[in-house]
Amino acid sequence: MSKVTTAWLIIITFGTIVMAQENSLTVEQIVRQANQVMYSQGENSRANAKMTITNRRGRTRLREFVVLRQDKDEQGDEQNFFVYFSSPSEVLGTALLTWKHGQRADDRWLYLPALDVVRRIAATNERSSFVGSNFFYEDITGRSIEADSHQLSETTDLYYIVNSRPKQTSSVEFDSYQTWIHRESLVPVKLEFSKSNKVYRTVETLAVAMLEGYQTVTQIRITDVKSGGYTVIEYLAVTYDLDLDDGIFSEQSLRNPPAIGKG
Repeated sequence: MSKVTTAWLIIITFGTIVMAQENSLTVEQIVRQANQVMYSQGENSRANAKMTITNRRGRTRLREFVVLRQDKDEQGDEQNFFVYFSSPSEVLGTALLTWKHGQRADDRWLYLPALDVVRRIAATNERSSFVGSNFFYEDITGRSIEADSHQLSETTDLYYIVNSRPKQTSSVEFDSYQTWIHRESLVPVKLEFSKSNKVYRTVETLAVAMLEGYQTVTQIRITDVKSGGYTVIEYLAVTYDLDLDDGIFSEQSLRNPPAIGKG
């Protein structure tokens, strides 16, 4: 991605947020709007998802699941997510429930049908593998923007480039990450996570579509740079602003998912 001079850009430090006078948007507003494009379009949503996990030898495994989301506030800081796996047979019936919170750790529960057990996922495990893929649990529902400090480091013809650092370094495995956000659409196009000044993990938006009036990310790839393995999720049949019952997002639904949760 080409760089352009940014000598005209005025950066003002303000607490943990660095503000930039660029199109009247602060870096906090840029990050928040990009997060909403990625995870909070409409009041709620439903999507069928196809996950392809590819290891360093090129061998692949497939997963199919349904994702339901319900926003609890206008900012999308408080959200509920319900994920139900429909195939292959070894993960059929597996379900994940997340209550996302902007100001504190998320609540997550995982139902494993083979054991008929519901497990609480500790906050310390949010950045661990999601069903054996290169995605983390946190990637499915999004990381709270309040968990990091953000600085707008550069603005190019196409992108806002934002550097972010965790406020609590003991809770994550990275030192920082850099995000390229498309200026016109505010779609996060690429993220690079670094540890000891080395990029070890990337997140890339591969496809975007306008669906029901919402700019929608429909394909994402996450790559483990060291191993060369990667996972692609493709979101299909995405619909918005549905009549969803709050009861869907309860612990009871993990063992007995509603019909809409089964795809």
